[in-house]
Amino acid sequence: MQNRFSYEYAVIRVVPKVEREEFINIGVIIFCKRKKYLHLKYTIDEKKLQSFSQSIDIQLINEYLKAWENVCKGGRVGGKIGEEERSFRFRWLTAYRSTIIQSSRIHPGLCVTPEETLQDLFEQYVL
Repeated sequence: MQNRFSYEYAVIRVVPKVEREEFINIGVIIFCKRKKYLHLKYTIDEKKLQSFSQSIDIQLINEYLKAWENVCKGGRVGGKIGEEERSFRFRWLTAYRSTIIQSSRIHPGLCVTPEETLQDLFEQYVL
C-alpha cells in the first residue's frame, strides 16, 4: 500500500429542474492531497439534457463548468477561490448547492495514479 494514495471524489450533476430533484451525471471531480492533484472531467450530452428540459441553457452550463475547471487549475484564472489551497477549492466546489450544477456527496478511495482513477470514475459514473 506504499504506492497507493488516498483521494476523494464527487460526481458532478446537472439538475435541470431543482424542485424535481432529477439529475444527470455529467462529470467527476477528484482531489488527491499527497499528489497535489485537483481535476475534473466532464461531458455534456445536449440531447440527453434536453430530454429532461427543453428550456435548459447548454451554453450557461458550459460556462459554469469552465469556471469550475479554472478553480481546479488554481491561481488568478480561478478568481478568489482559485487562489486558495487545493483542499479548500475541492471543498468549495463540492459544497451542497441547490443550483442547476451540483455534486454528489464526497467519497474516499485509494489510487496509484489519480489521473487513471479520474478516467475510471468518469467511465463508471458518466459514460
